[in-house]
Amino acid sequence: MTSLRTLGPSDIAVSPLALGGNVFGWTADQAQSFAVLDAYTAAGGNFVDTADAYSSWVPGNEGGESETVIGHWLTARGNRSDIVVATKAGAHPQFKGLSGTTVKAAAEASLKRLGTDYIDLYYTHFDDPSVPVEEIITALDQLVKAGKVRAIAASNLSAERLQASLDFSEREGLARYVALQPRYNLVSRETYEGELRDTAARAGLAAVPYSALASGFLSGKYRPGVTVDSARAAGAGKYLESRRGLSVLAALDKVAQARGAEVATVALAWLAAQPTVVAPIASARTVEQLPALTAVAELELTAEELDELTAASDTSSPSPA
Repeated sequence: MTSLRTLGPSDIAVSPLALGGNVFGWTADQAQSFAVLDAYTAAGGNFVDTADAYSSWVPGNEGGESETVIGHWLTARGNRSDIVVATKAGAHPQFKGLSGTTVKAAAEASLKRLGTDYIDLYYTHFDDPSVPVEEIITALDQLVKAGKVRAIAASNLSAERLQASLDFSEREGLARYVALQPRYNLVSRETYEGELRDTAARAGLAAVPYSALASGFLSGKYRPGVTVDSARAAGAGKYLESRRGLSVLAALDKVAQARGAEVATVALAWLAAQPTVVAPIASARTVEQLPALTAVAELELTAEELDELTAASDTSSPSPA
């Protein structure tokens, strides 16, 4: 991958595909995870996304498994300064919510698991409306001032709370969000497009969308009548029940065939071309899945192709919840 992009107003430069770490310690064991991380960096990638809650939903896991795997890899490879590590606070079973005390305690736990003394990009994972934005931003600012966090960001946040956070940071001269991680892809556009994206654009924030391939649906391997052996099959399969899903799949097939590209690459290229988007996030359980993802750096869709894909998504029924 080439052409690093800057995360909003920060000085952090990232590759055009962020590697999702949600599968590490879940569907990919440590050896598989190391192999994927090695292949990703060998392809020029430098941006790894995780969260303290990954993968607390797995029976027997406590949360933090993904961070631990990444931490072991960073230590084994001795490449901490080459990697932009993003993680999140607020959803770990032991550190729920975004009170100032919780955020700071969660950060310390993440730093320990990651085996590092700083986090490059620290997100609030889910908003906590019970906590004033002033308290959240103040806690994040303290982490920045202490050198434990380079830049701060938000995920799953409303436009109203985002603007209130930015206004407070500006008014008080505190650390300010530089990036936003929304759920955003060709079959799930409503959450981000509109007021939230407008707010991010006005503030110069970088969007780093998660679920960029809609739980794998936009990889093209999910088809009517096809059974896929995957932990995410139920989540991806639901898109086959919507006209939008089938319409988007047909448009992706057409563009992919014309360009000699993988369906997943085309889906990511559409997302990468959208306003504010700096680096979509996609995960790979195996090394074999990775080339279709990293190829997004080399695929620039034409205006006509982008319009065709957008229209396929626009003209069908909304995607399932």
